Amino acid sequence: MPPGPSPQVTPARPHPDRPPVPGRAAAALAVAAPALGVYAAVRIVGLVVFWAAASAAGKDALHLLSERWDSVWYQRVAENGYGYTVTLPDGGVHSDLAFFPLLPALERGLAEVTPLGLAGAGLLVAWAAGLLAAWGIFSVGARLYGRRTGVVLAALWGAYPTAFVQSMAYTETLFTALAAWSLYAVLTRRWIVAGVLCALAGLTRPSAAALIAALAITSAVTLVRECRAGASDGMVRRHRRMLLGVVVAPLGWLAYVVFVAVREGRPFAYFDVQAQWGNSIDGGAALASFILGLPWPGMLGLCTALAALGRLVFLCVRQRQPLPVLVYAIAVVVISLIGSGYFGSRPRLMMPAFPLLLPPAVALLRLRSTARSAAVLAVTAVASAAYGAWTLLGSGPP
Repeated sequence: MPPGPSPQVTPARPHPDRPPVPGRAAAALAVAAPALGVYAAVRIVGLVVFWAAASAAGKDALHLLSERWDSVWYQRVAENGYGYTVTLPDGGVHSDLAFFPLLPALERGLAEVTPLGLAGAGLLVAWAAGLLAAWGIFSVGARLYGRRTGVVLAALWGAYPTAFVQSMAYTETLFTALAAWSLYAVLTRRWIVAGVLCALAGLTRPSAAALIAALAITSAVTLVRECRAGASDGMVRRHRRMLLGVVVAPLGWLAYVVFVAVREGRPFAYFDVQAQWGNSIDGGAALASFILGLPWPGMLGLCTALAALGRLVFLCVRQRQPLPVLVYAIAVVVISLIGSGYFGSRPRLMMPAFPLLLPPAVALLRLRSTARSAAVLAVTAVASAAYGAWTLLGSGPP
């Protein structure tokens, strides 16, 4: 390969071996196109099934997707800023400070420059972020196990049991997009990019703590290994970009926690707000209590599901996934299970842990038949769509 141009060349002239940024982005998009197409097809199946079910029930499908549950809280923040509270009959208080600011900021910005209202802007952000998340998920899967695995991984994420949330004005797709691309940046040694994306994720959801942990643990292990190998001389200089990325990573999450603390005049005000919503950390006591309070068939089914989840985590470890990917997935699962919040939200909280789907994606490709793999994905997509319609139309908790 010929050497690049000398430093005296006009800066506007691109490196002969490195295409311009738009060209690289277009090439990367072309590579990811099959994954994006399959993901979009899976989500379209979900939307069509839901739309048909909502029409049959005489309900407004668009309203259910854009103005329900947490979506309303985000749009209220986008419209009026923070300060809204609801006092419950038992005297408890639910404050909008429990909701992180990036999605409301994007909703407000889009509503200002487009004809869309806040509800439409929320859907546009969620759907666009879903495609970006699928692209990032594909990129991680393709880098680790090949392009076909990346395509299947994106499709499986689109057919996740609570994937209907990916089509709602919620933060899951936005957070997953930022997390997937941050992990991809770590895998490709772009630590500053990874840190910036992690900081943005920290302005999106509290579960960004899992991503922060993944970056911090990976960098710590890297430094410890070099020290043990006797390569400590100049270590900080060699890894200055990595260390800078790790320092930047928690700034978004910390900034919002400090904002709530200053606003409320209490150093731990954010955690108090979450506790009022029932989202404190109890080490899994609420989950155990919920399981023990179920009739035995429900208890057996839920224990089976948790065992399957544990099996997936074990397979991820046995698969020898890279440290940042593995730490991120396990941390998301742990955070989702050790809180005291409403049990029905926990599958949704675990949805960003897309590396859990890598073992099933690899297993599907071992069928050695495209038709069989496609059939499995089709059945999974239809089942996910039916479950999403059943849940969104009020037939039961997720």
